[in-house]
Amino acid sequence: MSSGEIIQNLRVFAATWNVGGQCPSRSLDLSDFLQLRNEHDIYVLGFQEIVPLNAGNVLVLEDNEPAAKWLSLINKSLNGHPSDLDSRGLEFTAPFGGSLSFQKPSYKKIKKTFKKINGKRLKGCNCNLQMERQAAMDFCFRCKEPKLKPDDSSTEEEDDISPISDALATNDMKYSLLACKQMVGIFVCVWMRKELVQHVGHLRTCCISRGIMGCLGNKGCISVSMSVYQTSFCFICSHLASGEKEGDELRRNLDVIEILKNTQFPRICKTSRMPDKILDHDQIIWFGDLNYRISLSYDDAKRLVEKEYWPALLAKDQLKMEREAGRVFKGWKEGKIYFAPTYKYPLNSDTYYLEGVKVSKNKRRTPAWCDRILWRGRGIHQLSYTRKELKFSDHRPVCATFLVQIEVMLKGNKKKVSTFNFHIQDLVPTRS
Repeated sequence: MSSGEIIQNLRVFAATWNVGGQCPSRSLDLSDFLQLRNEHDIYVLGFQEIVPLNAGNVLVLEDNEPAAKWLSLINKSLNGHPSDLDSRGLEFTAPFGGSLSFQKPSYKKIKKTFKKINGKRLKGCNCNLQMERQAAMDFCFRCKEPKLKPDDSSTEEEDDISPISDALATNDMKYSLLACKQMVGIFVCVWMRKELVQHVGHLRTCCISRGIMGCLGNKGCISVSMSVYQTSFCFICSHLASGEKEGDELRRNLDVIEILKNTQFPRICKTSRMPDKILDHDQIIWFGDLNYRISLSYDDAKRLVEKEYWPALLAKDQLKMEREAGRVFKGWKEGKIYFAPTYKYPLNSDTYYLEGVKVSKNKRRTPAWCDRILWRGRGIHQLSYTRKELKFSDHRPVCATFLVQIEVMLKGNKKKVSTFNFHIQDLVPTRS
């Protein structure tokens, strides 16, 4: 770090949740899931199976309605009240002879509600001409004057990136939506405290499909890249290959390898030196349904689960064993696990096995820690790693909070130290 830079501490919240194709209702309370008692500067939220993984959603046209509902519920929880987002894109109506229910929302309309400022849209790269000229000598991270688009048209890539502008300071919302992206059942969104948004630049997304035949989007990942001051961040939300047969863990290892190799962020600034590969970022968080299972027989695992003997189960955790063998996530970190396996539960149940209910061998699943959060990079300190007791699906959500150090360039080389709260949940990788 040069003499003209200081270190700031930010708090980041990251979370992953496989919702099993269940569509949320208006009564779903996300306050405990988002840990609203401890406010964070950044919320990175990843979901899997927000739609059923059927042929219609995978091969034909993905359903955006659940994503719109999740955005509305998250916004309501973070900002404390329904906003224009809810009133314009998602309303609750009482159909004839029925109870209150969701009106079909418009995902595109909801996204645009967050992304418009004074009726205009902003580019993902907001470098001004003066900074582009200076970029030959230095990094081009911070942007003073955002470039406004003359009309409301945008590319598909830009349509997933929210505006970056000082004008957000006039908004009464506490948190702003930076980016959101859906690929079949995978959905990721990034929210940030509005006063920090002006220091974000070069927002980009990249999708890698690893599903059927290695090319369909029922499995894979969505990655988000951005800079905060002079520090680059990458968040990866993934849903890896399923299955608990012997050797299935090798398919998951291959998914990770292919994601790292094939993820390539687009260049949106001609002079920027922003990284285009995952491992080139300063801070990285990887979260999602990684699908690693327990290498024990069903009966042996059941005995340990009934005794709640988690250390013995963890000793046979596939992700732990594959990492220790150096076959996957080499150089990554994961917090200690003190919580029970997050999969698989019957809906609205606290137990993995229902008494008196017989399940065929083809359908029964051994409990496992499928839902995980890992990170890479210097200056990342995990503060918590927990699961939440929401019975909405057959998975329990997993959350993590981090204290992350970022570099801030000082004006006039005058040192002044300020601290923000910045939370990232589920995953943060670092520069290799």
